[in-house]
Amino acid sequence: MNTREITVTVNGKRLTETVETRILLADFIRDHLNLTGTHLGCEHGVCGACTVLVDGKAARSCLMLAVQADGSSVDTVESLVNEDGTLHPLQQAFSDNHALQCGFCTPGFMMTLVDFLNENPNPNETEIREAISGNLCRCTGYANIVKAVEQASHALAKQGE
Repeated sequence: MNTREITVTVNGKRLTETVETRILLADFIRDHLNLTGTHLGCEHGVCGACTVLVDGKAARSCLMLAVQADGSSVDTVESLVNEDGTLHPLQQAFSDNHALQCGFCTPGFMMTLVDFLNENPNPNETEIREAISGNLCRCTGYANIVKAVEQASHALAKQGE
């Protein structure tokens, strides 16, 4: 068994861990760090449920080895809740607009959309639909997710004022 020591900052906390060189980032996050918000769906990078931010950019953690994250910053859905327990505007918008049902895909959507809204803070519906096209949801039909992103973009704009 090959192992390697990695140092990674996860949700703002710098960690040094010894991992098997073949362990996926998703498994490292879930099994080693006990951060179970990141979900594994297809394990082929198709569904988007495992999406996290690596150095601020959306990445499929089921397609990335933990050793590839050495020296990087990784943010999971658990990073979105504010220290006082209030929800991130995107989380609040998903709740307000009933943009989740079973919730399995939601963490991947959240992290995809955090990156997207950082890049495009005032998206139109077409841009939102394109941004979420890499995330699969079997429950919602996507319309309420689009509404939630629109609400979140307005809320984030007000926070920035």
